[in-house]
Amino acid sequence: MSIVVTGATGHLGKHVIDGLLEKVPADRITAVVRNKEKAADHAARGVRIAVADYNAPETFDSVFSAGDTVLLISGNEFDKGRVGQHKVVLAAAKAAGVALLAYTSAPGTLSAALADDHRETEAAILESGVPYTLLRNGWYNENYTENLAPVLEHGAVVQAAGEGRISSASRADYAAAAVAVLTGEGHENKTYELGGDVAWSFTEYAAEVSKASGKEIAYNSVPVETYKGILTGVGVPEPMAAILAGVDESIEKGELVVGSGDLSRLTGRPTTPIAESVAAALKG
Repeated sequence: MSIVVTGATGHLGKHVIDGLLEKVPADRITAVVRNKEKAADHAARGVRIAVADYNAPETFDSVFSAGDTVLLISGNEFDKGRVGQHKVVLAAAKAAGVALLAYTSAPGTLSAALADDHRETEAAILESGVPYTLLRNGWYNENYTENLAPVLEHGAVVQAAGEGRISSASRADYAAAAVAVLTGEGHENKTYELGGDVAWSFTEYAAEVSKASGKEIAYNSVPVETYKGILTGVGVPEPMAAILAGVDESIEKGELVVGSGDLSRLTGRPTTPIAESVAAALKG
């Protein structure tokens, strides 16, 4: 019986594999990847590599075995029908008789279009009868800290979120929660609402960037349409710009504030503050 992780060379997947290697022998871990070369680091540490593609259902025919524990990391190909991709994995997992399928979803409070694929995938998982854990991941600190160059260049954080707050955490935090579920017991048919311990606003975020960088950084809250225009102006495809702007609308409504405490409970530690991620990004 293996612990099988899809999307294992992605940002989150790498953290999950690292965390699993601290808890279980490498030969019990299977990393599902599209590109074997990109998984060389995993293979070098003794992790089994399975090559499969969400867009080619037949490639999943022999990936899973009865009794496996599976982490389905949601796809990032927004233009290729993510729900259909997820159903490919779900069908293969069900056919094999896996013991548990955990899925990285979105907060239950999120009404933005970004959440639609997650809600549809959740419904398919529940309908399948496969034992499941829904990991409803909130926003990642890195969604912002990995894009600090324009902030520092222009001296401004520009969003369309008003004074809305976000309970974000680091990718490593969410990965640790997934590892706890994959290696623990009693998580069958549970839903976890995951988010950071402390919610913050973009005014506070700009202040943290100012403090860490030594530069004066302001927060400019702009209308949603203006924000969409800014995103498309820097090359973001229009559909993705609309999704991102929709998330900001949800932030303003408070839909990315997650107060459950599930994340720190699962990991057994406090979540990573946004200030810590800002400082790390600026050093990196």
